[in-house]
Amino acid sequence: MAGMPSQSQQDPTMWVDSNDDPRQDQQHEQDERGTYQDYLGHYRLTLQMKCDGLTPEQLATRSVPPSTMSLLGMVRHMAEVERVWFRRVLSQQDADRFWGPRRGDDDWNGAVGEQAAVDEAFAAWRGEVAYAEEWLEAHPDMDAVIDDPERGPIAVRDVLVHMVEEYARHCGHADLLRECIDGRTGQ
Repeated sequence: MAGMPSQSQQDPTMWVDSNDDPRQDQQHEQDERGTYQDYLGHYRLTLQMKCDGLTPEQLATRSVPPSTMSLLGMVRHMAEVERVWFRRVLSQQDADRFWGPRRGDDDWNGAVGEQAAVDEAFAAWRGEVAYAEEWLEAHPDMDAVIDDPERGPIAVRDVLVHMVEEYARHCGHADLLRECIDGRTGQ
């Protein structure tokens, strides 16, 4: 309506005006792979939006001691998750971890409030997301099964559903982390 304030003007906790939200709702029929791509894209963009506009110190803020969880740690963690599932499992590459040994929590613990750490984390995450998107474009068969030495046979669709689950869970954490920092909850 003309003269009405936008959604973001009405509620300062929202990220963007609902008409300007860069995440697109799935409003058309598509195949299974397209559905996974849309959901992954939506959640990846949501994580990015939850981090936008914060200083390195704010990104490294831990919400509830003794938890080591922070938004920056989450970006580092998701870079590792993308790397494990798309490079190590689906591509069968011997890709080293970015931050410390498996289950060592170095992705969370090493998230310090310094610009270099922020730049490194986002570069790693964006690089792994780009690799995953390229891999998915080149491998349309959701029924394909990869024989992972550690996990056994696993279907591509199962990896993609797991990735959606992983992002959905952590975007919920990101909501709470961001709200602790500046009160914004977003949409």
